[in-house]
Amino acid sequence: MSLKLMTLMLCVFGITTGEFVIAGILPDIAHDLVVSIPAAGLLVTAYAIGMIVGGPVMTALTARFARKPLIVALLVIVVVGNLASGLAPVYPVLFVARIVTALVTATFFANAIVIAASTAPEGKQASTVSKLVFGMNLSMMLGAPLGTFIGNNFGWRATFYAISAVCLLGLLLVLRFVPDVGSSTPGTSAVTELRVFGNPSLQLAIVITAVANMGLLIVFTYFAPLLTDLTGFAAGTVPVLLLLYGVGAAVGNFVGGWLSDRALMPSQVGLLGLLALGLVAMWAVSGNIVLTGVMVFLIGAMGFSVIPGMQTRVLNTASAAPTLAIAVNASAYQLAAALAGWLGGRVIDSGLGLKSVYLTSAAVTVLGILLSCYAWLRDRTAARPGAREEAAGAGASSA
Repeated sequence: MSLKLMTLMLCVFGITTGEFVIAGILPDIAHDLVVSIPAAGLLVTAYAIGMIVGGPVMTALTARFARKPLIVALLVIVVVGNLASGLAPVYPVLFVARIVTALVTATFFANAIVIAASTAPEGKQASTVSKLVFGMNLSMMLGAPLGTFIGNNFGWRATFYAISAVCLLGLLLVLRFVPDVGSSTPGTSAVTELRVFGNPSLQLAIVITAVANMGLLIVFTYFAPLLTDLTGFAAGTVPVLLLLYGVGAAVGNFVGGWLSDRALMPSQVGLLGLLALGLVAMWAVSGNIVLTGVMVFLIGAMGFSVIPGMQTRVLNTASAAPTLAIAVNASAYQLAAALAGWLGGRVIDSGLGLKSVYLTSAAVTVLGILLSCYAWLRDRTAARPGAREEAAGAGASSA
């Protein structure tokens, strides 16, 4: 692997760790800044909203800039944002620091992917981008557990200092090893690509990404308090459980991709069904440490098994503008994360308690199953012999 690619992967690892690690240090932040667990959970919501808004807006505003100076500037903001998070004396300052950091995150990812793909050997663009994205997987399997370990042993502020240091190292390596490329790449206009979103199948695929992932994201947002306050795990075991969850996610991602290649929609519906059952099972065994530990691995596997299929469906329904569609699909995932933090907090504040988070997550996942079944039915109807002729005939008669 080239030093350029390893550098970009390190940056992605550092930035994404800053997003995921909140789940592991949430109780410490709430206790130290004297806010409730639901209020601390809104930090996840704030970060997600920053990415949702910042992605399209910041990318549009910086489109004319050369990519290398741009990602250097974005990394400076990330370094300062994480440093400010660690230094935050009160909750509102931390809240603002997280939003500022999130505003530039999606734009960094987009430009890093363009740099990696445009400088890759001919025919190696996809595999190059996949290696870059692997930095995100590492942040879940290693970054979040390590960040939680640092937070539990040296305070949650030290976690943000460590993330800032990793991103600073990435910045210095970018200056040394990453080449500059133009501010834009040849392709269709933005207006032309936006037309692809008139496709109802694509619209439905993106909605499914948001809804079907929200259930798992509710649990992940309140991961630490669910395991410590409800099940009785010691705070020091949360990094190990996050690692276990990440390993499960990696296994599920591989298995889900294998199944989706063979039967896309049937596997999506089936895997979401297993996820819903798994969330109910976590509710049932939440008082048992051993069984909950097993379910942490299984929930990670089941939750991430559906992602390859969802991404593939978006690509299949947006062949005219796959890159833009995948970008919007990522925003849908972040929107789900934002709503997950809010909904989980409302459920806890309602008096139903932490345990009810599992059943709420299962109910939201069932809604994702219903939407997936509807999309599957639409596909089968469209593929039925004579369906296109009937649609054409109906269009002619209405004209």
